[in-house]
Amino acid sequence: MNKMAKKVILTGDRPTGKLHVGHYVGSLKNRVELQNSGGYDTYIMIADMQALTDNARDPEKIRNSLIQVTLDYLAVGIDPKKSTILVQSQIPALSELTQHYSNLVSMSRLERNPTVKNEIRQKNFGQSVPAGFVMYPISQAADITAFKATTVPVGDDQEPMLEQTREIVRTFNSVYDQQVLVEPEGYFPPKGQGRIPGLDGNAKMSKSLGNAIYLSDDADTLSKKVMSMYTDPNHIHVEDPGQVEGNTVFTYLDIFDDDKDHVAELKEQYRHGGLGDVKIKRYLNDVLQAKLDPIRTRRNEYAQDIAGVYDILKQGSDKANVVANQTLKEVRDAIGINYFD
Repeated sequence: MNKMAKKVILTGDRPTGKLHVGHYVGSLKNRVELQNSGGYDTYIMIADMQALTDNARDPEKIRNSLIQVTLDYLAVGIDPKKSTILVQSQIPALSELTQHYSNLVSMSRLERNPTVKNEIRQKNFGQSVPAGFVMYPISQAADITAFKATTVPVGDDQEPMLEQTREIVRTFNSVYDQQVLVEPEGYFPPKGQGRIPGLDGNAKMSKSLGNAIYLSDDADTLSKKVMSMYTDPNHIHVEDPGQVEGNTVFTYLDIFDDDKDHVAELKEQYRHGGLGDVKIKRYLNDVLQAKLDPIRTRRNEYAQDIAGVYDILKQGSDKANVVANQTLKEVRDAIGINYFD
């Protein structure tokens, strides 16, 4: 009896800055678990071409971020022996696949994509939306299908992008009457795990808002950030009853502290009064330092050999090229533009 073929995962990030604990909770931790499960061939792509769609005039930002994101990957436990880490721009087949798929999708369909519409609004492009940015769903479809990914870890807000990939797969296979491309399924984080608030209590942690804890933050920086965290503005004196709901410190404790019984006790004490913000922040600092110190240590070790890190990216991209080129050949064969074969 033949063993069941492994499923294939494709996931990744745009290299626009260092990764923070929001990335860790929302995706990186899950990637490591999936990688270590042994049930998947895992491709993790650093999507520098997608990052350039709205950063084309600042390519140095992308180049610098490439190595920082890779260091973060390695630090959290992404293992190049188990996962293929690749750089999008180094896989030429992706660009050609994007071109072929673009002939099967209308502009109106791209513009109706809820994720694209929302991101265009967030970035305040106005009437100056880069064409490459609008093409993002097609580029993503090329990334996913090039490796015949069966499983794509995404947040709920990315489901429309994934559905557009499935549409492209169905259209291509129907138009050319061949089952060349594979429809992917989404892999969603457990409810409540997808997003972590910023230090200021803002619903989103992000570099642009300056409210993030980075995986690369040293111990002193982390401590200062924790002590600046938003709590209950009405909890002025230690003896005052405090509100736990919406209190960023307790939100972080719920996520990062493994001792849930102790967290419950702290919440009860805070609600009744007698627990000061400084004390609870110091406790959270201890929790976060314990969680992040091993990550910082591994990151610093890899950072001592940047040439070696680039070699990991080169080897991963070379391996990915073999797979993507095979898919491209099958696509060319299906279309009938393999003139010289």
